[in-house]
Amino acid sequence: MFSLEGLKNTIHYTLSASLGTTSTLLVEMLIVGICVISLFAVLGLVLVFMERKVSAYMQIRLGPNRVGFQGSLQTVADTLKLVVKEGLVPNGADKFLFNFAPFLVMIVAMLIMAPIAFTKGLQMWDLNIGVLYVTAVSSISVIGILMAGWASNNKYSLLGAMRSGAQIVSYELSAGLAILTIVIFTESLQISKIVESQQTGWWLFKAHIPAVIAFIIFIIAVTAETNRAPFDLAEAESELTAGFHTEYSGMRFALFFLAEYVNIFIVCAIGSTLFLGGWMPFHIGHWSAFNHVMDFIPGIVWFFGKIFFLIFVIMWFRWTFPRLRIDQLLNLEWKYLLPISMFNLLLATVVAIMGWHF
Repeated sequence: MFSLEGLKNTIHYTLSASLGTTSTLLVEMLIVGICVISLFAVLGLVLVFMERKVSAYMQIRLGPNRVGFQGSLQTVADTLKLVVKEGLVPNGADKFLFNFAPFLVMIVAMLIMAPIAFTKGLQMWDLNIGVLYVTAVSSISVIGILMAGWASNNKYSLLGAMRSGAQIVSYELSAGLAILTIVIFTESLQISKIVESQQTGWWLFKAHIPAVIAFIIFIIAVTAETNRAPFDLAEAESELTAGFHTEYSGMRFALFFLAEYVNIFIVCAIGSTLFLGGWMPFHIGHWSAFNHVMDFIPGIVWFFGKIFFLIFVIMWFRWTFPRLRIDQLLNLEWKYLLPISMFNLLLATVVAIMGWHF
């Protein structure tokens, strides 16, 4: 099976030969940091372009088609426009919190990337409580949103931030219970072990009914957590102009915009890891010949393919369903998704204890 373990070890031994232990660790951290920042920059360009093209396809139109080949450089042009724009701070705003909020949201996104396994041998931190780490750290992003809304000294921004906070905190419960469903089957919180447990089949198929229900609830919940339509009440243009980032401009606004798409990538990466085998190829039980053919496709291709499939599904939601009212949004979580998630967790426990999964 394709692995980057050799490349990782080569870099480590090369640095160790010429540097001390501490210096080697610092240089490796610097390399990882540069790679993550570069990935974020590329994701911002690719996902915005993908969003525009998917929406154009859904609405039977062309989308961006002027700048670059088939409009491929349109997002680059938009980025340059945001870079040169002046960043304004409203009168009466808390300047420190106003400036810090977008950075906090981006820092949280970078921290979540640490335990994600991109392929065999390519993982920043194989933490033994990786799933718990992801769910705990991801909860901090709501603080940045509340901070941005309050520090802006704008009632629309504050209202958008409060809506977003209520929405994220609510849907975190269903997302967390959906994740626990897979943890019950794998009996581990370590992401590498969760991926390895799917060597003979993805949990979406191996754990049948409980996993399918958990997967559907997870996709709905993370769509709401990332403030995506039809759950984008935090930035309902007709009511709140742009929500919590109404007063932001220039690169501060760009950081919030980038964080939204990076968070979509992250939640889809978590979903792919838990339900679709992560970087693991599509294997069927003990079909050795078929599984061997699937192994020829590199794990990183499998992983990014699954991620972009889930991203497409989330974008599909945006151009299919109308926006919910705030009361409908909260009713969906507290009256439907949460009770179903709790029952499904109980069902998954019974299935795991009785050994009824494949």
